[in-house]
Amino acid sequence: MPTLTEDLKLALELADIADAVTMPRFKATDLQVETKPDLTPVSESDKAAELAIRAHLATHRPTDQIIGEEFGGLSEDAKGARAWIVDPIDGTKSYVRGVATWSTLIALSDNDELTVAVVSMPAIGRRWWATKGDGAYANGERIHVSKVSALSDAQLGWSGIEDWDAIGKGEQILTLARSVWRTRGIGDAWQYMLVAEGAFEIATDPEATLWDLAAPCLIVQEAGGTFTAISGEKTASGGSGFATNGVLHETARKLIAE
Repeated sequence: MPTLTEDLKLALELADIADAVTMPRFKATDLQVETKPDLTPVSESDKAAELAIRAHLATHRPTDQIIGEEFGGLSEDAKGARAWIVDPIDGTKSYVRGVATWSTLIALSDNDELTVAVVSMPAIGRRWWATKGDGAYANGERIHVSKVSALSDAQLGWSGIEDWDAIGKGEQILTLARSVWRTRGIGDAWQYMLVAEGAFEIATDPEATLWDLAAPCLIVQEAGGTFTAISGEKTASGGSGFATNGVLHETARKLIAE
């Protein structure tokens, strides 16, 4: 186990708080679900978990900024500030349908650099975390990306073809899928954690936001992998996600990007 910094301890506390909100309502027959303006679902648990996280931060880090999926945050003129990046439920569509692969994502950005990350998947009993420069961990055990060096031996995690068709890259993702050994349509944060653990070599999202990608980005990097946008930009705020074990990054990315 690594030495837990105060920021990591707090991030893990925030994950505990979110788990305590989301798990009791998972598979509830009376779960309240609305449709947001972007036509994606939001459940009562999304809102309640983010509000609980915000309340805890207001007490323990009152001067830190917060960027949350449900209630916004950090303005452009606050760039460089310490900011907690929160997705209370990543995979709400899975959550509301009773699929256990949703997660809570928490990251800390300090002076525009990701320094702490937690991905909590309480429905399957898994939690990953990382601090900048101190490696990545899953349930307390150090994790590393794989050493697979041939695309034909790689496993790919990806979201549904409809998401790729929507951005005009359906054929490109199929080209990549046909170039690897095996594909699995897992999507959301779990696919990135599988890259960090060395089970997958590639994971990608055609469209994603900072709160979707900040925590997975740091964990993949600290596990020895590479995380960029599909464009190749080394950021979690590039509008898409592309993570690999590093060895295969450019070979795989170019099949989609070109």
